[in-house]
Amino acid sequence: MTLASACFVEPIEQPAPSMAPTANLREGPQTAELPQRDVEPVADDPTPTLPVTVDSVGRGPVTVTDASRIIAVDINGTLGTIVFALGLGPNVVGRDTSTAFPSAVGLPVVTNRGHSLNAEAVLALAPTVLLVNENTVPDAAVDQIADSGIPVVAFPGTRNLETNDALMRSVAEALGVPEEGERLVERTDRQVADARELVPSPSGEPVMAFVYIRGRNLILLAGPGSGADDLIENLGGRDAGAEADLTGAFTAVSAEAMIAADPNVILVMTQGADTVGGLDGVLALPGIAETDAGRHGRVVQMDETKILAFGPDVGEVLGSLAQAIYV
Repeated sequence: MTLASACFVEPIEQPAPSMAPTANLREGPQTAELPQRDVEPVADDPTPTLPVTVDSVGRGPVTVTDASRIIAVDINGTLGTIVFALGLGPNVVGRDTSTAFPSAVGLPVVTNRGHSLNAEAVLALAPTVLLVNENTVPDAAVDQIADSGIPVVAFPGTRNLETNDALMRSVAEALGVPEEGERLVERTDRQVADARELVPSPSGEPVMAFVYIRGRNLILLAGPGSGADDLIENLGGRDAGAEADLTGAFTAVSAEAMIAADPNVILVMTQGADTVGGLDGVLALPGIAETDAGRHGRVVQMDETKILAFGPDVGEVLGSLAQAIYV
């Protein structure tokens, strides 16, 4: 074996001291709110260029000839938010329960409790096009509307930053306003970039858990594919669900499992927190109280119609969460 002469041996670089995961974190419970509650359109009353034929997920090609009466439905309200952000809000005649921002809240609701689509409510509004995601239920209601002759365009149900631009472009294309779609993508990407600047570098990579709560007996930990994992990564954190090797988007976990995950920060939906008495109630839940987040009160809440919706609001969602999490 030939040994290198000492004069050619490069000095060994010592690794920089690692930052504690909690070094940049705020103490105490926080509420993250968007700068403005309503949707800001990128255009005023754009004129759709129709007809267009687009791919409807699981349904094949669909031709849209008229966008004068739009209904957009999905569990997170993402599609409705995109339509309003494109400037087509005046054309919307019905909404889902999650599309609840001020300029939409007065519209008739076409979903039942549990976000299921009510075909009769949709048909009564005589829409010229219905936008849904591939997971909209029940299938029979979607089929009934399509069989009536109303064009039904289904979009992917995945919500994350990787697919977000494509979703906004696809909705804009289906409604005949592709130029407005590009403007919306540019604005959203700019806001995402601004939000990332609010995350300390290095962040310390704190472990963050997104916990879905509906009363003391329904507590789920988000994991891969939930959308929460994508938010947490972009917030400079490590997802507690991934760290715990969860395989589902949302998994029921015991108090012992939550303690073992030991997140430094817990994210919740405001409406879920309200079912257990607000943020103080969240902090008192078995398992959560014994985590690092629980001991330091690091629970951050955000409205359920915003936090996992992605779409045009995702940059502002990330920015608001970053400001609530970090000092």
